[in-house]
Amino acid sequence: MEDQNLAREVAVLRERLMQAQRMVALGELVSTVTHEFNNVLTTIINYAKLGLRHNDPDTRQKAFEKILAAGTRAARITNGVLAMARNRSVAKEPVNFATLIEDTLLLLERELNKYRIAVDLQLRPVPPVLAHPGQIQQLLLNLIINARQAMPRGGRLVIKLGYDSDTRMVELVIRDYGCGIPSELLPRIFEPFFTTKDGSDGSGKGGTGLGLALCREIVETHGGRIRVESTVGVGTAFIIRFPAAEEASLSSAVYSGPQESPATCPEISTTTE
Repeated sequence: MEDQNLAREVAVLRERLMQAQRMVALGELVSTVTHEFNNVLTTIINYAKLGLRHNDPDTRQKAFEKILAAGTRAARITNGVLAMARNRSVAKEPVNFATLIEDTLLLLERELNKYRIAVDLQLRPVPPVLAHPGQIQQLLLNLIINARQAMPRGGRLVIKLGYDSDTRMVELVIRDYGCGIPSELLPRIFEPFFTTKDGSDGSGKGGTGLGLALCREIVETHGGRIRVESTVGVGTAFIIRFPAAEEASLSSAVYSGPQESPATCPEISTTTE
């Protein structure tokens, strides 16, 4: 009986720690997104003033189009943060991974621009995955930020999406070309409280050691698997596989590309196959 009680207490404490990590990540995200949201509001205000000052139909039409695009962008940013905040939802739903990748990159644009990260999207058409959208976005957020931190002087981030029709598994690969992880540390990186971060990216903050533990928990909760490949001085790749939703249709998750001007986006090249 004592062993059972102890196991329950450990499980409760583990869940509380994971929830604390989620809240920390959400707080950091909100801080980053606030700056991006201010940029969007500035765009809306400036083009509203332009439209009010001019009677020329073409100029006013352009102002209205810019205001609509900025408003749509603001709505997507807000929806992304709300999805993160609601990641404890019980119900799962078919998730379009390409759309979630795009939305997560939107939330991290300022961060990626600041550290000169060029994003290379290599997205094949894939079926949806039955999942909690907020939890999958948390997974993407953690892994993309880890990749950014591995390249403090800038670099290339590759995000690949593919589908294995034989196993009906959707595969996500997030690869950086940063410092890499020593081979002797790789078996421990998913352990709670284990971290290799020392604030070398200029933030002055070390890691909590819970981010990758949370990633593994999210993946396994969805019936998936996560593994890592890394070479010191070359870079690191996280490979995640999820079972596709039964009712999946390959055409339902084709990546359609950005819907607005990339002028304020990180450098992104997109390959759809």
